[in-house]
Amino acid sequence: MSHVFRKIYRFSLAHGIITWLALILVWYVLSLFYNDTFLPGPLETLNGAKSLLFNGNLLSFSAISLRRVLIGWSLGTLVAIPLGLCIGRIKFIHSLVEPMINFFRFIPGLAFLTVFLMWFGVGETSKIVLIFYSTVFTVTVNTIAGVTAVSPERINSARVLGVTNWQLLRTVIWPSIIPHVFTGARLGLGGAFGAIVAAEMLAANEGLGYLIYSARLYFHTDWIFAGIICLGLLGYFTDLLLRTLGNHLLKHYGVTETISIND
Repeated sequence: MSHVFRKIYRFSLAHGIITWLALILVWYVLSLFYNDTFLPGPLETLNGAKSLLFNGNLLSFSAISLRRVLIGWSLGTLVAIPLGLCIGRIKFIHSLVEPMINFFRFIPGLAFLTVFLMWFGVGETSKIVLIFYSTVFTVTVNTIAGVTAVSPERINSARVLGVTNWQLLRTVIWPSIIPHVFTGARLGLGGAFGAIVAAEMLAANEGLGYLIYSARLYFHTDWIFAGIICLGLLGYFTDLLLRTLGNHLLKHYGVTETISIND
């Protein structure tokens, strides 16, 4: 039996179950000192989530937000990787573009939200552009860091062997920067989820951001908490899927995100 309990303990510790149970317990205790409108407890939030599930809003809004995030994040990542490669490898482009990258990456996408709404309307385009903006600079900077971190000795050794620029990119630079690109993609995903909430709060009639914002009008704090938790779960499992794919497809490039708990 002790061996079974040890395995359960290791599994719980490795997956953060103990931490989550402790957090829920603290949440429950704090909720005892306030009414449900100010701080609903775990059970009240669960009941609110059930009502949202039964009317179909929670699932449909989650799917809408996730679709927007994935489209904007994918476009931002696809643009950022070749952009980062060019900036990192070509000195002229680096001198020309790198100052602009460092300028705009410190301006959050929320600062441009009103402008994007004016330029692209209140439809899907403005939200996708906002997510794209919130993703592209993070991935670009990480890609540049990966390129500049490639050892000059490796590049010179490849040059001595007579490789072409394309072969150098494919066999030396690209395999070396994949961990940086992967990290940038994960960080960009977090920025994408932050951007979609703000966009849906101000200019949408569907999505988790809209749900969280509109629930306050009806004093449904339990719906607000349900939307927040659902947003966190979407981000967590999307990142988990990304890490799992990285572990399986990019492991030989040095991408490893496995957590192990020793005896």
